[in-house]
Amino acid sequence: MSHNDTIVAQATPPGRGGVGILRISGLNAKEVAQAVLGKLPKPRYADYLPFKDADGATLDQGIALWFPGPNSFTGEDVLELQGHGGPVILDLLLKRILTIPGVRIARPGEFSERAFLNDKLDLAQAEAIADLIDASSEQAARSALNSLQGAFSARVNHLVEALTHLRIYVEAAIDFPDEEIDFLSDGKIEAQLNGVIADLNAVRAEARQGSPAARRDEGSDCRTPECREIKPAECAGGP
Repeated sequence: MSHNDTIVAQATPPGRGGVGILRISGLNAKEVAQAVLGKLPKPRYADYLPFKDADGATLDQGIALWFPGPNSFTGEDVLELQGHGGPVILDLLLKRILTIPGVRIARPGEFSERAFLNDKLDLAQAEAIADLIDASSEQAARSALNSLQGAFSARVNHLVEALTHLRIYVEAAIDFPDEEIDFLSDGKIEAQLNGVIADLNAVRAEARQGSPAARRDEGSDCRTPECREIKPAECAGGP
């Protein structure tokens, strides 16, 4: 399926409720607004408007929100329609939107996928959305939220920079063995490496807290090789 298509999906859980939300993202979101609302709402303002069918009859009335790209979750033009949460009403509105050329039902996770493709989220943040929704404990929810806000990605990037810095010293010692300065003899590099390994183990532990495997194995011992803690000697070559 093309990422140039305009997609629509129900953003609220199926069933009856006070509010039902449909979200539209893509090039034809403007056409959807003009067809269903009769106008393009003011960006990032809540407009209370009737939602019209193809004959101009009112299907429902509710709040319309317009987020022109790239200043939206997906980085594309996004229209959000917040109406009543009855399944019949939402189904009628969804069918109305799908009559507009170029609009199709979104695949599961496609809004987050487009946010990633448009550099609105990195992979860790995209995965954190699913982890936050599926969180079964407060700790898992907080961990997923931190990842969604970019904290996890920032820590990983810091580790990458630290390892790159250490690699420069190691490569210098290998490339220039006859130099009087021994980059590795004063213990600073080993201390920095031990610090990176400690940070890496902490990041791995936090990442596991919010993972589906952690939710399945909550309270059990982890004896698989993947869960084994990294030891400094494994990287430093010590005893």
